[in-house]
Order: sequence, then structure tokens, then C-alpha cells
Amino acid sequence: MVFNTGAALLDAIVLAVVAKENEGTYGYKITQDVRTVIELSESTLYPVLRRLQKDECLETYDQQFNGRNRRYYKITERGTAQLGLYRDEWLAYSSKVTGIFSGRNEEE
Repeated sequence: MVFNTGAALLDAIVLAVVAKENEGTYGYKITQDVRTVIELSESTLYPVLRRLQKDECLETYDQQFNGRNRRYYKITERGTAQLGLYRDEWLAYSSKVTGIFSGRNEEE
């Protein structure tokens, strides 16, 4: 993609992906799901996950999988509220950008 993805948009996308799974999801799967909309490396994802966890938007738990611990990320109430704010902002922002690209007047 030619457009730069800022930290807030990346946070919003990660929260949306994690929110889809009621019991949480793990890093590799998050990376794969995010890659359906933007290019993302695992080395980029994990700092985002840590930041969202530090901001109390995500919580973690470990679960055994094939003899290893797998870390799962689950959205918190605070994360759900933040995701709602991101969605509202995104809808307003994307509508304005679409209007510009399609030649619509802002007052319409």
C-alpha cells in the first residue's frame, strides 16, 4: 500500500482483529488477520501489542499448545471503549476523504 499507516490506525486495526475473538487470539494469527488489510511484520506487531497491553486495552494469558505456551491477547473493557472511539473517528475521516476523492462538496 502506498499510504503510510500511523500508530493510531494500526492500534485500531489490531484492536478490531482481537475483538473478533471472544476468548482472545495469539500473535501469529493477529499478524495474518491484519495482513488481510495492510502489510505488517511480526516485529512491527509485538510493540503494538505491548503498547496496547500497557494502556490496558489488551490483557494476556498463556495456554498450552502442542507442548508449548502460546500467549493469547484479549480485548478489555477499556480496549472495547477505545475501539469504539477509533471506529467513530475512522468513519468520519474516511467519509471526508472519500468525498474529496469522489468530488463531492463537503456541505452535501
